[in-house]
Amino acid sequence: MAGTRWYWPLVWAALAFRLFLVPFADNLNLGSRPEVATPLTSLRRLAEGYWLKQSSLSPYTGSMYHGSPLLLIILGPLTVKRIESQPAHLYCSLIFVLVDFFTAMLIRAIGEKLMLTNCNNLKLLKPSKLVESFGGVDAADIASLIYLWNPFTVVTCLGSCTSPIDNLMVVLAIYGACSRIVPLAAFGWVMATHFSLYPGILVIPVLLLLGYGPDAPPPKLFPQKHSNGDGSLVHVFSWGPILQFSLWVVIWSCYVLLLSSISLKGFDGLYDMLKKTLGFILTVEDLSPNIGVLWYFFAEVFEFFRGFFLIVFHVNILFMVCPLAIRLMHRPCFLAFVYITISATLKSYPSVGDAALYLSLLGLFANELAEMKFSFFLFCGYIGVSLLSPVMHNLWIWRGTGNANFYFATGLAYACLQTVLVVESVSTMLNHDRKLKKELKKT
Repeated sequence: MAGTRWYWPLVWAALAFRLFLVPFADNLNLGSRPEVATPLTSLRRLAEGYWLKQSSLSPYTGSMYHGSPLLLIILGPLTVKRIESQPAHLYCSLIFVLVDFFTAMLIRAIGEKLMLTNCNNLKLLKPSKLVESFGGVDAADIASLIYLWNPFTVVTCLGSCTSPIDNLMVVLAIYGACSRIVPLAAFGWVMATHFSLYPGILVIPVLLLLGYGPDAPPPKLFPQKHSNGDGSLVHVFSWGPILQFSLWVVIWSCYVLLLSSISLKGFDGLYDMLKKTLGFILTVEDLSPNIGVLWYFFAEVFEFFRGFFLIVFHVNILFMVCPLAIRLMHRPCFLAFVYITISATLKSYPSVGDAALYLSLLGLFANELAEMKFSFFLFCGYIGVSLLSPVMHNLWIWRGTGNANFYFATGLAYACLQTVLVVESVSTMLNHDRKLKKELKKT
């Protein structure tokens, strides 16, 4: 493609732009923004947890740190190393630049596998016009560039938070499943779930990817003859990779728990870790403002009903898992995008880092979703929320001329935008499959 030659210059430009801004990250003060850093991903809280551990106290003492003890081992020492006249988190920011690069390359690799699978499936059915139409847009390059140049990704990289690592683990799980590298898929899924819990629902698209392979048109739409000559399109689920995945999940989970136990040796141990990490996510203990909707709701709800509504909000995500899996079984990568977007909408402590991930994954389906409605409305909506959220926060917290409703209104609008995105993308994908069926009947 003509645009491919511009891909690598744009990649290096994105990395150079980050490296240019890294020394000024402390002055930008992004780490204190509730849209960027959350109680789970804040690097400042991680530095506090590391200081507590170095002082022979449990890192989970008090209410500051709620992340993984493994991040303390990896990033903790870097939060205290300081280059002259530079912020202490400089080394961490440089690591996040590399993490963003690896994530973008994995997204590109996923896109290439999706495009190859789509073309191969269509070639088997011999609709020449449709095969030619799939070469119109290089979705793999587009998706990776969206991730690198997305302002949400840039501020997350520079904003003293660990969201880039969470995103890398999620993409690693999807890439491993697409490539059928079972140990890699299991490692990515275990680590992503360990860091933020919500990627646990991605086990369904990961299993579908391992069992069926990457996204393809639904087999029931194609009565044409398959290459094996049996008169139907074969779509057999392979159980071998599933059993291997289960075994590797157990192995990696044991390793994670073992390393966590060693890291917390002499303190309260694994129970305290699970209570302060996964329990913290489920109970929504910290009601500091963020771009989600749960903090405001639980600040207003009566304590007597708190337990009930905690169940409602968390189970609400699970209610959508099975129906979407049944309807989008033939497109597991797209299903993963839908799950990630839903989680970003309803999770306890969302950030723009979640949006950076699902918006880049959306780019993988640029061909299928080219006719999606309200694209311009969504684009303008995300820009509007990005600009209004800091303004409303400033009016409420610093100037005192507003109240919590000002800031919550932007969070509510953000949740509505994500809901519209999910509904329209799913509807457009299903319409694309129906259109494909009609075209194939004509050939």
